[in-house]
Amino acid sequence: MTTLIVSPTALQGDDVVVEGDGYRHLFRAKRLAVGDTLRVVDGEGRARHGRITTVTRRAATVELQGEAASLEPAPRLELWVAPPRPQRASWLVEKATELGVHRVRFVLTSRTNRQWGEEVLARLERVARAAVEQCGRARIPAITGPHPWSEVTTLMAVTEFCYLLDPAAETPQGLPGQPLPGQATTSPTAVLIGPEGGWTQEERSTLRSAGCHDLCLGPRILRTETAAVAAAALWLERGLS
Repeated sequence: MTTLIVSPTALQGDDVVVEGDGYRHLFRAKRLAVGDTLRVVDGEGRARHGRITTVTRRAATVELQGEAASLEPAPRLELWVAPPRPQRASWLVEKATELGVHRVRFVLTSRTNRQWGEEVLARLERVARAAVEQCGRARIPAITGPHPWSEVTTLMAVTEFCYLLDPAAETPQGLPGQPLPGQATTSPTAVLIGPEGGWTQEERSTLRSAGCHDLCLGPRILRTETAAVAAAALWLERGLS
């Protein structure tokens, strides 16, 4: 099913007019036509059914119908990730969006001081939007950062549960066949993934003192983006209704 993203205000109306890039994608590339149906979402978690009623050379009209399933998972999972290279970050954002992650925060650590310009963050936001259109969910995950390390404990105040992904954790959790901590909750949960060089002992101590619990995916060392997507997949698979 094709997905069209509109503004929250537009989703409340009776129909929407599609122009510009959206029109070219749906009616030039995908060749949609009058009578075809699609999902219309507002990027904030709401969705409706739609039916194409008119198509002209530069615009089309979609009649909005009843409410559609949001396809959003109940758990509100946030990934807090030490920034990898922009290309790897794009892959991470795309897959996290498809899986249903609520937010991706990029956090600077001692072993990764990669500073991105606004153009990188803007590209990641476009990647997330395109992934929503591809997978059909109704929410575009927030992509923020890179946040300085000094902001981490303040940001943690808005999450109820926090887990530190660390291959050096004494008690492996989240392995296949084992329940993940907090899997049944719908409260905001953050999973923190460190840089390829790993967390420093000071960073581990800071996060544990702030209430983070250890989480381990197994004995192998994964790349930052691989660990983030693997953790999200395990977590959300156990929390889907």
